[in-house]
Amino acid sequence: MAVTLGPSGWWQRWRRRLSARDGSRMLLLLLLLGSGQGPWPVWAGQTFEYLKREHSLSKPYQGVGTGSSSLWNLMGNAMVMTQYIRLTPDMQSKQGALWNRVPCFLRDWELQVHFRIHGQGKKNLHGDGLAIWYTKDRMQPGPVFGNMDKFVGLGVFVDTYPNEEKQQERVFPYISAMVNNGSLSYDHERDGRPTELGGCTAIVRNLHYDTFLVIRYVKRHLTIMMDIDGKHEWRDCIEVPGVRLPRGYYFGTSSITGDLSDNHDVISLKLFELTVERTPEEEKLHRDVFLPSVDNMKLPEMTAPLPPLSGLALFLIVFFSLVFSVFAIVIGIILYNKWQEQSRKRFY
Repeated sequence: MAVTLGPSGWWQRWRRRLSARDGSRMLLLLLLLGSGQGPWPVWAGQTFEYLKREHSLSKPYQGVGTGSSSLWNLMGNAMVMTQYIRLTPDMQSKQGALWNRVPCFLRDWELQVHFRIHGQGKKNLHGDGLAIWYTKDRMQPGPVFGNMDKFVGLGVFVDTYPNEEKQQERVFPYISAMVNNGSLSYDHERDGRPTELGGCTAIVRNLHYDTFLVIRYVKRHLTIMMDIDGKHEWRDCIEVPGVRLPRGYYFGTSSITGDLSDNHDVISLKLFELTVERTPEEEKLHRDVFLPSVDNMKLPEMTAPLPPLSGLALFLIVFFSLVFSVFAIVIGIILYNKWQEQSRKRFY
C-alpha cells in the first residue's frame, strides 16, 4: 500500500489529511501558520502532530557535540559534515553513533529519518548497515550495528549484508525491527531472524534521490514505512499491534563496518508528538509500562538484581551481628560455668 506524499512535502501531506468538513480547522491552521510561532500542527483524523525540536536534528546541525548544552552527542567515528552526519566512512572496522541527550516522555510519536547509504562496494561486498534506536541506555558501543547487545527498547535495522549463507528467500538490503527487554541477543549469523517482529526488502544503496524511513508509535501500534523509490510515496514495511514501550527512553542511530564497509549518513531526524484521542477503556489499557514487551510474544523474563545495601542498612546488619555474637558468647560462658559447678558437686 502506497501513500502519496506529492512533490511539495508537508503541504501535500497536510492537504491530503484535511477533510472538506474541517473548514474551521483549516482557518485555525492558516492562522497558526501565518503567525510563524512554534511547530506546525497537522491534522490526521483525530491526530494532531507537533515537531519536537529537542528530539529533532537537521542542517546546519547546531546543538551537536560533546558539551553539556548539546542536544545530540556523537560517538566513535561519527563526524558532522556540512550536508549530513556521517556515522561511518567507507572504511573497514569503523563504528559511530548519534544520540539524543533528552529522554522522550511522549506517549504517541512519529520519527522521520532521512538517510543515505552508499559506497564503492559491488554486489554483496558492502556492509553492514545502520540502526535507529529508542532505548533505555544511550552511548553504549557494541556489536549490534554499533550499539550494545541485549539492549532494552526498540531497534529498527537497515541491514545491507546477508550473513546467513543458506537463506534464499530474503533479498538485501533488508529492514527489520526488534523489541527487547534486555534478555535477548541479536543473532548476527541469522541476520536477527529469531527475534524480529517483521521486515521487508529495501533497496537503499547508491541511490541518486532521497531515502526516508518513518517509525510511528500510536496506541501501542508500531508501524514502519519507507520512501525509497523517489516517488514521494510511503510504502508499508512493518505493522505490529500490541507493542508496549516505556516512556523516558532515548532516540539514537548507529552504524558499524567490519571487513566490508559503506558510508552511512544521516541527513535529518524529525520527531513529531502525536496527540491522539482515547476512550476511557483505552486509557485503562494504555497505562505506562516499565519493561518493553509485545503482546502474544513471549520474551524471557529478566531477573531483577538485588538492590545494593545502603550504608545505614549495612551498619545495622554488622551491629546486630556483633550484638548477637557477644550475647551468644556470654550465654555460652554462663552455661559452661554452671556445668563446671555441677561437675564439682558430683565429684564431692
